[in-house]
Amino acid sequence: MTNLNLSRRGFLSTASAGLVIGVVLPEKSRAQSGAATAFDPAADPATFAPNAFVRVAPDDTVTVLIKHIEFGQGPNTGLATLVAEELDADWSQMRAESAPANDELYANTLFGLQGTGGSTAMANSYMQMRKAGAAARAMLVDAAAAEWGVPASEITILKGRISHPNGTEAGFGAFAEKAATMTAPAEPKLKEAKDFTLIGTDVPKLDTHAKTTGQAEYTMDVYREGMETVVVAHPDKMGAVVASFDDTDALKVPGVIAVREIPQGVAVYAKTTGAALKGREALQVTWDDSKAETRSSAQIYADFSRAAAEGGRAAEEVGDAMAGIDGAAQVIEAEFHFPYLAHAALEPLDAVLEVADGKAELWMGSQFPSLDKPTLAATLGVDPSDVQINVMFAGGSFGRRAQPTAHVAAEVAEIAKAAGGNGSWKLLWTREDDMIGGYYRPLTVHKMKGGLDADGNIVGWHDVVVNQSIMAGGPMEGMMKDGMDPTSYEGATKMPYDLPALKVDWVRQDSPVSVLWWRSVGHSHTGYATEVFLDQLLEAGGKDPVQGRLDLMKGDAGRDRGVLEKVAALAGWDGTKVKGDRAYGVAVHESFNTYVAQIVEVSDQGGFPKVHKIWCAVDCGVAVNPNVIRAQIEGGAGYGLGSVLFDEVTLGEGGTIMERNFDTYRMLRINEMPQVEVAIVQSDNDPTGIGEPGLPPVGPAVANAWRTLTGQAVTKLPFTKSVGV
Repeated sequence: MTNLNLSRRGFLSTASAGLVIGVVLPEKSRAQSGAATAFDPAADPATFAPNAFVRVAPDDTVTVLIKHIEFGQGPNTGLATLVAEELDADWSQMRAESAPANDELYANTLFGLQGTGGSTAMANSYMQMRKAGAAARAMLVDAAAAEWGVPASEITILKGRISHPNGTEAGFGAFAEKAATMTAPAEPKLKEAKDFTLIGTDVPKLDTHAKTTGQAEYTMDVYREGMETVVVAHPDKMGAVVASFDDTDALKVPGVIAVREIPQGVAVYAKTTGAALKGREALQVTWDDSKAETRSSAQIYADFSRAAAEGGRAAEEVGDAMAGIDGAAQVIEAEFHFPYLAHAALEPLDAVLEVADGKAELWMGSQFPSLDKPTLAATLGVDPSDVQINVMFAGGSFGRRAQPTAHVAAEVAEIAKAAGGNGSWKLLWTREDDMIGGYYRPLTVHKMKGGLDADGNIVGWHDVVVNQSIMAGGPMEGMMKDGMDPTSYEGATKMPYDLPALKVDWVRQDSPVSVLWWRSVGHSHTGYATEVFLDQLLEAGGKDPVQGRLDLMKGDAGRDRGVLEKVAALAGWDGTKVKGDRAYGVAVHESFNTYVAQIVEVSDQGGFPKVHKIWCAVDCGVAVNPNVIRAQIEGGAGYGLGSVLFDEVTLGEGGTIMERNFDTYRMLRINEMPQVEVAIVQSDNDPTGIGEPGLPPVGPAVANAWRTLTGQAVTKLPFTKSVGV
């Protein structure tokens, strides 16, 4: 998901400081589950709760309430590290659990509501969590000083132990109750970077043990008394609706309880998962396709190409690009095609809902509790204050759970509503449901034209981007300015290169196919189109791909320059693009305020690229946990590599979705994963995102190496469509 920059609400000044005193805090309902229920400080006075984020228990453990969902990207560890650093805690005493749904306390300060996305977890929480830890530390020091009758200035804390020069020593828990009576400092003193002991180190991830031993609980693990399992028959064509259905055979399946129509399709209620699936298989549904997308992918591409030729609205314009191109000594053109992409997270969508006495409780990997909560309340007809959301661990997202329409919460609420409103239900989406369920990365066409002068210098650049808008027609539409959706073309604008004449146009297209942000959002295609096309222009102009980029970089592109120079040194770049049977390609791209450059090593194996190694340099500000950063870069590179080599969601004749599982939606295999070497650029800038920026450069770097090796420019993704096999 992208950086939303929603307008902030008045309460954020308090919440962002992390110093909300006397609040109701969550209590963990099950070990390491990620879910939380209400915690009453009066019922447990020995637990020190100085603010909305920190709890100190009598046994010296420190629990940090994490306002961002944990689905493998590391916020539990990263945000707990910030608290532990300022608290001077020992890492062994740190714990993390998900915060409950509460905008007032746990809003993402960059969004104005509680949610995770756009690689913003660390960016928006860096100072907030440090202040929370520092405030707790100050109150513990004051409590110890009062208890021991010594000046607070003489108290020290080291690795979770509070001590005085006279030899007196104790843990945090000894002062938890007394510290709760102390006044929280309005502006707690923070450490200088030179004094960090945990920030910048590879502390172990807090959730690894629970996940590897099976103790971690996901939504699939939640069972409630009398719970029914529900699967929904959704249409095979996007935009179709139920015309009629026959449940005669479905109701004959042992274990099937009921079949009910809901706005999303036809729901089959059963005692077990097996019965629900067999009941749905026996169900006969007639669909009304009158408002469905009935074009094939080939037809959509053709329509988008025609729209690109007609031009669009300018998203960015520098100089007179068309005049520069018209007067150029050499003109190069290319049209890039990017398919619909599924998110294909390891865990398909699911949710558990229990409704009783006008109150509702949801267990779900909720990426935007602020949207799921009011959706549940409105659908069920209850007050939002009577809705509780337990944010569970989730097995990946890549943007799929960041739903502006809160459609999964809406679907499970409709299931409850159709059943009478009291009971408990588990909604399950199978892999096939998830794959054909829409909310794809938008199908996109880039029509590009560039001009070179007689010396091979770029004198004109024109990029027409054609795709659907993610924001239009939904809750996020208000973020569009003058009808322009920046997530559709981000990365194609504000490039780090000093081009004398440039124009980027956007052409909006509409379709019943539902689209959603996909890992790195617009950057996932703009990074490819711009870096591949630039490489072609540099090659045509006789320029070195690394030095040519450096020569083009603007004066304010210092961090882009830094990562490019770093990766060139890391890979031993000497200007030789082919060594033996190996070719080397480069790309650099900034996304979510993080700067990444990559060089890849590629060979031709049977007419298809084999990527042997990826060198990567990343500048994401202060590196809170270098190991997590490396892991996210490696994961992003692997995810991005699989997407450009193999992945696409195809609409066949009549609009039927063709890819339904991993047998047809080809993922990168373990033997295809290259070695990845990551260099983290030392920086004093505040941390920025890392979950998504590792993805955009890998595709163009591979394409550039492949063109060098074979002479073939890959402009239609995936590679399987352009180079065979």
